[in-house]
Amino acid sequence: MPAKEPEKRTVAFSRNARNVFLHILTACNLKCAHCYINPEEHGRGRASLEEIKGWLKTLAHPDKPTNVVFLGGEPTMHPDLPAAVREAKRLGYASVTVDTNGYLFHDFLDKVTPADVDFISFSLDGATPGTNDAQRGQGCFATVVGSIKKAVERGFSVSVIYTVTSRNIHELPRMPKLLKGLGVSRFFIQVIGIRGKAAEGEELQLSADEWRKKVAPVAEEAARLGMIATYPKVFLAPGESFECAGNVAENLFVFPNGRVYSCPLCEDYPVHAAEISEAGLTERPGLTEKRFFSLNIPEGCVMNRLIQPGNIEYGPDGAPLYAIACCLLKEEVRPAG
Repeated sequence: MPAKEPEKRTVAFSRNARNVFLHILTACNLKCAHCYINPEEHGRGRASLEEIKGWLKTLAHPDKPTNVVFLGGEPTMHPDLPAAVREAKRLGYASVTVDTNGYLFHDFLDKVTPADVDFISFSLDGATPGTNDAQRGQGCFATVVGSIKKAVERGFSVSVIYTVTSRNIHELPRMPKLLKGLGVSRFFIQVIGIRGKAAEGEELQLSADEWRKKVAPVAEEAARLGMIATYPKVFLAPGESFECAGNVAENLFVFPNGRVYSCPLCEDYPVHAAEISEAGLTERPGLTEKRFFSLNIPEGCVMNRLIQPGNIEYGPDGAPLYAIACCLLKEEVRPAG
């Protein structure tokens, strides 16, 4: 009997779930070439434990499952991160994830248990030290791999995020075998966004042809090895309709200066839809990101068209050859059941 093929599906936006991406500080020990943090817009300080607890309470919802992801900068540089994740669990968040560069400051793994954190998600941008460290910093590969092994040995569920750029696409096919050997259970392949540092230097984006041909096969290989693989849809096929998560879902990107965005592509600009403070979550009046979400254009995502139009190709008649999907629309490939 032939082996079953991995199950591939587009993950629709959930209209009942709330996803909170909580940046508790912007400081980081690394200087990644594609870092999206913009201190001029996101702040240079860190949220206090009291602020974090207040924000978690405000952003929880009694009737909607709410997932929270703790990010930075590097969130483990915040000494109160263990207390913060336990508070999220106490408040009933549906899942708690920590995104980390792998350095795990303040003995993070010694201060939490798998009961506190549903996933620890490590960033790894190469299958070898040469490729990863050229983007993230000397010695980073060895540190991340060591931390992944330690987290798996202690019973934590571990995922890995690989941000695909023109610099590291050649090593993407080597990642499934590497991650399988490390005991990773989920693999997130992420597209480079032209924001933060990535908006300042060389062209790091992939063409539509490269993305289509090279990403899906790697995700399918990861699924064949037993992992769940997820990647942004990015390019809509002819006939596929565009839908903006900003209109139909609740994704809140919270920064330590109190800004709250609904769309990650907007984060380089002071157009955030809301602010959070002791008074709670307050919508901002005037021209904010939400005014753009209802615009209907042939290119699909209006924010992509405004901010990073280089990934759109046009035909001789001036019409776009494809539409760009919302960056929060994902393809998921699961092991055959």
